[in-house]
Amino acid sequence: MFKTFPSGGIHPPELKLTGSAPILYLPVPETVTIPVSQHIGAPAVPLVSKGDYVKTGQLIAAGQGFVSSNIHSSVSGKINKIDTIIDSTGYRQSAIFIDVEGDEWIDSIDRSSEIIREIKLTTPEIIKRCQESGIVGMGGAAFPSHVKLAIPSGKNCNILIINGVECEPFLTSDHRLMVEKAAEIITGVSILMKALNVDNAMIGIEANKPDAIACMTEEASLVRGISVHGLKVKYPQGAEKQLIKALTNKEVPHGKLPLDLGIVVQNVATAFAIYEAVQKNKPLFERVVTITGKSLTNPGNYFVRTGTPIVRLIDAAGGLPEDTGKIISGGPMMGKAVNNTGVPVVKGTSGIVLVPLEDAKRETIKPCIRCAKCSSVCSFNQEPYLMMALAERGLWERAEASGITDCMECGSCSYVCPANRPILDYIRLGKSTVNKLKRERNAK
Repeated sequence: MFKTFPSGGIHPPELKLTGSAPILYLPVPETVTIPVSQHIGAPAVPLVSKGDYVKTGQLIAAGQGFVSSNIHSSVSGKINKIDTIIDSTGYRQSAIFIDVEGDEWIDSIDRSSEIIREIKLTTPEIIKRCQESGIVGMGGAAFPSHVKLAIPSGKNCNILIINGVECEPFLTSDHRLMVEKAAEIITGVSILMKALNVDNAMIGIEANKPDAIACMTEEASLVRGISVHGLKVKYPQGAEKQLIKALTNKEVPHGKLPLDLGIVVQNVATAFAIYEAVQKNKPLFERVVTITGKSLTNPGNYFVRTGTPIVRLIDAAGGLPEDTGKIISGGPMMGKAVNNTGVPVVKGTSGIVLVPLEDAKRETIKPCIRCAKCSSVCSFNQEPYLMMALAERGLWERAEASGITDCMECGSCSYVCPANRPILDYIRLGKSTVNKLKRERNAK
């Protein structure tokens, strides 16, 4: 019997077009644009100037403060300029532009294919290596991993949960990583266990990935304390709180964090990146990205250097289809549309989805019919229709009282709405406004 979370959830078409496509290496582009903020927290500060020559893996921007992350060059070449760009989230930020010259890596990176299982670093050394290597959560949030691993005084971690769910339609980057790099991931899980000083790790994978479950189970059987759990296919099971409920039957209380239950959650791609950082001394400057869409001639999964413009992925997949109506960075449920194909791949880019015009167009918005479908699919038992109405009318105090900032923005409400109401759009507006007002209030 497959486990799942009890409240809400939906079953959108899976559309895993690239589930059997092996991971390929995308050729290094002629130029890269590397944003200095690819993480939650303070942007990194550039350490290079125009005209400098850098090598692949070299530190080019240093994280500022505890909640920040280092940025490394994904290529070798000369710094063309440091300028601002519009990133995949639609915000303007600083970025380092590099003209590629060959592919010369820093000497400290172990580029051999040998799998190293023995963990020689101590707990403090592991955390320091993760910080130096710029490791962040690669499931989408991009939270600096060293912060999660540094357990505050008075707190304890008893269970490590590894997220291999990948419940978004279309995306298969984590799936292929688990099939092809299971040994490295399991070693990465062992490293995380040592860093957190825990004896129990649970890996959750949805049942639509039987090959990944088999590969991970086989490797996990070699390591004490790691177990693999098949989960019922249901969106948004990959969300942290829903995954915790499905695997442990524990609920994270309102206003609390998983660590308050003695739990830390990490993504499988993060575990792989930590393996490479700790065992191979390789900073995070490339990741697996799915390029997919119904009209693409050659969708696939690729190891891609950060800073690579997404047009290179589109070209590798056969070129931009004529009927493309929207390009989404991330999955179709929680991802965001990008306005040009020059947007660079960053640490949190799990996929690029090209949506045909027929599927991208918005239907006519109709009045709410009070069917309560949005409430029935909300996995947090909230009232999305009410939060939309409050945001639409600018009733920010009531929106805050309704718990609008607790919404995880999974989009299930908009997906099931028979009136085609843009519920998630207004909730996002309400969340950003309420959070801004809270910051202003706290600053007084």
